[in-house]
Amino acid sequence: MTGGWPQGCGDETSAWQRTAAAFTAAVESGRLDLPLPGAGATWERWAVLADLAEEDLSLARLGEGHADAVAILAELGGPPPLAGSRWGVWAANPPGPNVTASRRGGTWVLNGTKQYCSGARVCTHALVTARADDEERLFAVAVENLEPREGSWPATGMAGSDTLDVGFPGGAGEPVGPSGGYTSRPGFSHGGAGVAACWYGGARGVARALLRAAAKRDIGPHALAHLGAVDIALRTARAALGRAAAEIDADPDDRHGEGPLRALRVRALTEAAAADVLARTGRALGAGPLSHDEAHSRAVADLTVYLRQHHAERDLARLGELVAEHGVTW
Repeated sequence: MTGGWPQGCGDETSAWQRTAAAFTAAVESGRLDLPLPGAGATWERWAVLADLAEEDLSLARLGEGHADAVAILAELGGPPPLAGSRWGVWAANPPGPNVTASRRGGTWVLNGTKQYCSGARVCTHALVTARADDEERLFAVAVENLEPREGSWPATGMAGSDTLDVGFPGGAGEPVGPSGGYTSRPGFSHGGAGVAACWYGGARGVARALLRAAAKRDIGPHALAHLGAVDIALRTARAALGRAAAEIDADPDDRHGEGPLRALRVRALTEAAAADVLARTGRALGAGPLSHDEAHSRAVADLTVYLRQHHAERDLARLGELVAEHGVTW
């Protein structure tokens, strides 16, 4: 079921419904009509995502998924999105239930449960990964007949992203690209780097409370030191993202094979910068904003969850493997 949320933004409207209304407005207004990765304006694409994230990380999560789906469809020759349609990319493969695909006549049929489906009740369509004959394939699906599992995201962080488990009761899916095409395409790395733009924007949103406090009163030398460190962290992340965007535009098809290395590097650096912003803003301001500023406390909770799309030491270990294989010049 989609599109049935209240349009008001009062207390009676839940977090996901408010975000759903904002996401729908962003799609319909053209705010999410972004340049494709590698088309010469990758930084402009990421800047919009960062601005969305500074405004509302749950909104950015839905916006990033929609923009990523549009880019994937263009790269793999999938069906062009209909005007006003709202897309998600549901490709998580954690331990536990998942979706399988099988043929019935000339139709692909999807069964099972997919976890971590952001926009489960607001997206009109989604790109979904599923196992088919022991290979992963990507399918485009209309979500109207799927089964969002309410209550499967009880967490406070990213509550507005409408991220639920979704049941697939044997509906049809349209294959997009070849087997394994979702992860083997150059855009997989480009999209992974783009997620870091959302982390960067979310960190800017958290840091605003510290910047506002410094503008209003004497916050003392220790808090000013934290503000200085936050400035360095955010500027470093922005510089890394800007360079990554320029490199993608210079080699959109990843002929030099730098895509995975680039994505792992910029994601790790941005995750570390955002985590530093979280820690320093909290230490500088104490419990006050977390207790009395709803927007700030929500931004902190959302960013804490969103950063866990970075797989910590597992991603760093993979980066180390690639560095060892390729060699680098420092």
